Amino acid sequence: MTDMTMVSTRIGMLVFLALLVSASFARAASDAQMFALSDTKELVLLNVKADPVEYQGRKAVRLTKDTEKDGFALLQGTDFQDGVIEADIALKITTPPGVRMPGFVGIAFRARPDASRYELFYLRPGNARSDDQAMRNHSVQYTSEPDFDWYKLRREWPWVYETHADLRPETWTKVRIEVIGRAAKLFLNGSENPSLVVDGLKGQDLRGGVALWSYEGEEAYFSNVRITNSTPLPVKNGSEASGTWQVKCSTDQGVFDGTLQLARDGGRVTGTWSGNLGATRPVAGTWRNGYVELSFNAEWPSGGPGAAGTVAATLAGWIDGDSAGGRMKVEDRTDGRWTATRKP
Repeated sequence: MTDMTMVSTRIGMLVFLALLVSASFARAASDAQMFALSDTKELVLLNVKADPVEYQGRKAVRLTKDTEKDGFALLQGTDFQDGVIEADIALKITTPPGVRMPGFVGIAFRARPDASRYELFYLRPGNARSDDQAMRNHSVQYTSEPDFDWYKLRREWPWVYETHADLRPETWTKVRIEVIGRAAKLFLNGSENPSLVVDGLKGQDLRGGVALWSYEGEEAYFSNVRITNSTPLPVKNGSEASGTWQVKCSTDQGVFDGTLQLARDGGRVTGTWSGNLGATRPVAGTWRNGYVELSFNAEWPSGGPGAAGTVAATLAGWIDGDSAGGRMKVEDRTDGRWTATRKP
């Protein structure tokens, strides 16, 4: 092979690689939906009002709400299951002075058009710089409407579905939501570390629209929404709870292993737990489209934090085929995550 032939071959390979990379970028771009939000043409409004405005140096859409009814501005043509949602959002609180309002602004996903069900990440900028640490910890929130609102999640699973973040009212915040199967992460202002991690989304719907979400008594601003869909994980609802399950609970007080023997009758689950937290403990719970909430009276051992004795234990999460997992707690003793595998 001559030098000229070798050069031509290398040039041909470089051109081929360049075309391949260009095609890959073109495919990635085609998978993305862009919403500049310089007007309201691409929004379907439900119990909110939308106006095109210029805010803090950029064109945006302003949402306002004068009713307590649930609602949002649905982005037309969105059908989202797994992928990435990016947006710039800001909030101006308009309640009178002296009236406490932390502010609420967020992005809904896997949403039904009538807002009857959706997953939601939202910000409370007014809490972020409070002198009360508990309020500071309520700056960022995940909910799944209507079954798992902030009140239910906060009371049943304190500090798991909300956290602190450095936020300011009337300031643009970059939001990035990554969704994979039943897990989602919220990133703020370009950080490589998520501000909030949700391992076990609570919603029944695995896909749906993307919407801009606001609250009464404020002005919410949105700009530059980008939605990139990815190949969804093969997750299905409706998995059976009945059977024998080998369970591992990883907590701040160590690992607790056990076996669940479960039977389901409609939405009702019964059975027993045997393992580190007691032998043949009666289990009762509920099943909803593959999501289970199970409870039993655990036997807390002596020698550790908390008094030894009988105390309520709860496991909540999803069953996916022959695997399961979610959050667990032993009341006033420990909490963490549980995973399970169905025995043959």
